[in-house]
Amino acid sequence: MSDQNKPEIDKISGVETTGHEWDGLKELNNPAPRWWLWIFYVTCIWSFGYWVVYPAWPTLSGHTKGTLGWTQFKKLENEQAEITVRQATYADAFKNASFEQIMKDEKLYTFAVAGGKAAFKNNCATCHGSGAQGGKGYPNLNDDDWLWGGKVSDIYQTLQYGIRSGHDEARVSQMPSFGKDGVLKQDEIKGVAEYVIALSEGKATADMAGAKVFAENCAACHGEQGQGGREVGAPKLADAIWLYGGDEKTVYETVYNARAGVMPYWKGKLSDDTLRMLTVYVHSLGGGEAEEQQAAAPAPAPEAVPAATEGEQQQNATEQQPAAAQPAPTGGEQQ
Repeated sequence: MSDQNKPEIDKISGVETTGHEWDGLKELNNPAPRWWLWIFYVTCIWSFGYWVVYPAWPTLSGHTKGTLGWTQFKKLENEQAEITVRQATYADAFKNASFEQIMKDEKLYTFAVAGGKAAFKNNCATCHGSGAQGGKGYPNLNDDDWLWGGKVSDIYQTLQYGIRSGHDEARVSQMPSFGKDGVLKQDEIKGVAEYVIALSEGKATADMAGAKVFAENCAACHGEQGQGGREVGAPKLADAIWLYGGDEKTVYETVYNARAGVMPYWKGKLSDDTLRMLTVYVHSLGGGEAEEQQAAAPAPAPEAVPAATEGEQQQNATEQQPAAAQPAPTGGEQQ
């Protein structure tokens, strides 16, 4: 045999090379470790067993069924049946309970919060965010600023009928477009915008140029100190919470053109149980207010209780703009 056909032996390790070389580095022809080979053989045997037990091989009619008859659809049906059974434990009690009873019963309260949270993600998160943090034109539902009130009954009413939704019982407020309609001049709008911003910062003074304009055109709805008026859905202006923004340009635009956000009504679109769950969930987010003689809501139990829900609605304060029944220049604010 010629030297040309003899295998090359690495001088350092004494192992035969494969003949492959990269930048002076030669590949050694080491065999695979025995433990690795055994694992490989076992996995091959396991795969054949798996093909027999579970659906695997494609056929003209679909695929092999497997000796266990398992399918992902059957798995889903079994899991849904289990959830339905667990829900039934609370569903009937919830349906017949008042809000006051729900808020006092830890299990029913946890059931409602769980169902409302699911419904919120399905119906409200698009506008209010998955964490109900809101955005420009969409209220943050985690704080305690409310246009129409944060009691359970207030939230429930808003969820049912919406804001400027077209429903006969919808909440309706109207902020005049002071500039577009020629009610105020540009310098007056500029002055009152500056005054509103100063109110939000706690720096407003009676000698400011916009103070008189505010008193004559806005105080009737927003209050003399900008404390807001829930009776007419007028936002509180004496804080730093804004629905559309609190910079001078945005506030000026709001005063000039007004805002008229719309929240849809959900009565007839979602079941009443779902609406009530949504109500409890929104109330639980952090800004909910107590009804008269209503006990504070218990914290949800550590374990999640499944809740039957369909979808939800954009919550009470979920309306998209500050408004007022009478002239009220404001940038907009929360719920």
